[in-house]
Amino acid sequence: MKNRAKIEYIVTGALIAAAYAGLTYISSIFNLAYGPIQLRISEVLTILPIFTPAAIPGLTVGCFIANIGSFNAADLVFGTLATLAAAILTRVLRDIKFKGIPFLAFFPAVIVNAVVIGFEIALFFLPEGFSLWGFIISGFQVGLGELIVCYLFGTPFYIVVKKYRIFERNYFDRQP
Repeated sequence: MKNRAKIEYIVTGALIAAAYAGLTYISSIFNLAYGPIQLRISEVLTILPIFTPAAIPGLTVGCFIANIGSFNAADLVFGTLATLAAAILTRVLRDIKFKGIPFLAFFPAVIVNAVVIGFEIALFFLPEGFSLWGFIISGFQVGLGELIVCYLFGTPFYIVVKKYRIFERNYFDRQP
């Protein structure tokens, strides 16, 4: 039985990683996955650590795979670490709820990505080089995209996942 739990954890994490990477690549078709203005569809998955700790490595690996498409070594490192930090913080904040929804747990992806990716863009990609205003503007743009995806799409996504109890143990063993 212990092995089954480990296998479920690994499979859940792998499915989340694949979904994150795939949704990011879909976003890249519309030029929304990389750069100063990002509306990655995949970022809606950043709320999944609320439901399962397997989402933490799943999101981290998924982000690493997705960031291969940016063709940027800094993004592979810093973007992946930002996702890891945000996933851990999301898991920590999962029990603080307002009207039954852990809205505060949606916020780490917004803040961490705004700061880390905003800094990365300001440091490596602005034609005039790093500046405080460049960092503020880049961070605001990234944060706004995260805010839209995590709250506008994340809230209904949370409600559906919670309603159908998708991450409850033995979900697939239940009778219809």
